[in-house]
Amino acid sequence: MSRLSLVLLAATTLAAQSSKYGAGQPATPAQIRDLGAAIAPDGTGLPEGSGTVAAGREVFKTHCARCHGENAGGGVGGNLVGGQGTLATARPIKTVGSYWPYATTVWDYTNRAMPFDQPGLLKADEVYAVVAYMLNLNGIVGNDQVMDAKSLPKVKMPNRDGFISDPRPDRAKKAKPKATREASKPKS
Repeated sequence: MSRLSLVLLAATTLAAQSSKYGAGQPATPAQIRDLGAAIAPDGTGLPEGSGTVAAGREVFKTHCARCHGENAGGGVGGNLVGGQGTLATARPIKTVGSYWPYATTVWDYTNRAMPFDQPGLLKADEVYAVVAYMLNLNGIVGNDQVMDAKSLPKVKMPNRDGFISDPRPDRAKKAKPKATREASKPKS
């Protein structure tokens, strides 16, 4: 295909997507609401429900192990355990236990995106349970821990203090991983 053909194809595609041709539309408030609530670090937005480590082990076995491995050590999907103390090394291992700053973020991601082939399949109780199990595998919570909207935000993740706010005025509400800052410092 010639360059001219590619340019014409791109221009046609862009023109067809413009509002002039009625393609696409702004999302309605209902469509945005249907995407689900964003879960804040303090737990705002978490639904009712609860889950135990034991129940999470079963949920993990049924819905997660085929990608993340039997003990969450990785497979087709990423490794979910270990990695503590590696973020400032040349080969950081980013897992639930080493990288994620808030347990509520783990809940939100799991709820929205997992299982990979059926995102959103798990009910709130199952998400609480599988998060309790992942936190337990990482040594963050005990075997008899129950996770719910009150207990989950209280979990102190190992890397909670590893993110800081970016001081630039246009980035005031975004955080930058501490390990990235350390790696970008000039060597003396």
